[in-house]
Amino acid sequence: MNIDIRDIRRNYSLKEFTEADAASNPIDQFTRWWQEAVDSAIDEVNAMTLATASTDGLPSARIVLLKAFSHDGFVFFTNYESFKGRQLADNPKACLVFFWKELERQVRITGLVEKVSEFESNEYFLSRPQESRIGAAISPQSRVIDNREWLQEQFEKARQQQVTRPSHWGGYRVRPILVEFWQGRPGRLHDRLQYSLNDYGSWTIERLAP
Repeated sequence: MNIDIRDIRRNYSLKEFTEADAASNPIDQFTRWWQEAVDSAIDEVNAMTLATASTDGLPSARIVLLKAFSHDGFVFFTNYESFKGRQLADNPKACLVFFWKELERQVRITGLVEKVSEFESNEYFLSRPQESRIGAAISPQSRVIDNREWLQEQFEKARQQQVTRPSHWGGYRVRPILVEFWQGRPGRLHDRLQYSLNDYGSWTIERLAP
């Protein structure tokens, strides 16, 4: 059966998001929505799109996993020498997007990026399963390799050794300067509240047209 892509749509009607509902800062608001998402048993609730760009404006996006968040920002871990790592070294700005379709919600976070401390990176690395540690240590992420067999061979060699966190692997923190909370509404009249960081270090909340 052929399906016309133009006919694929959903009418959102679960919830609303008004100014009266909004917390005074985006981290507290994210915490509220995060807890609702966790309580809804959403599969891989911490999956988020990470968008980066090179200095000449070439964008790139992929799914990564959120591993921590606080008023300091949102943390994920990766290979610093990967394609995203190289883009972030040249242009330390990023956008994160969470889409929780079960709640008809989206959160978009734009911010400045910095590496987390070595202590944080070491602590998280040691919390990972052994096979994940080996994979992070041996993979030249985003580089061309000869074949799957080569990768498997490196993995098997590393099994015989004590694996420590390589210096090219660790965490990044996205410090938000702009955060948008999107709640689907009927008739495509969605609720969009945007928090923007002002020059005084506080947050301005504005409603955006859907």
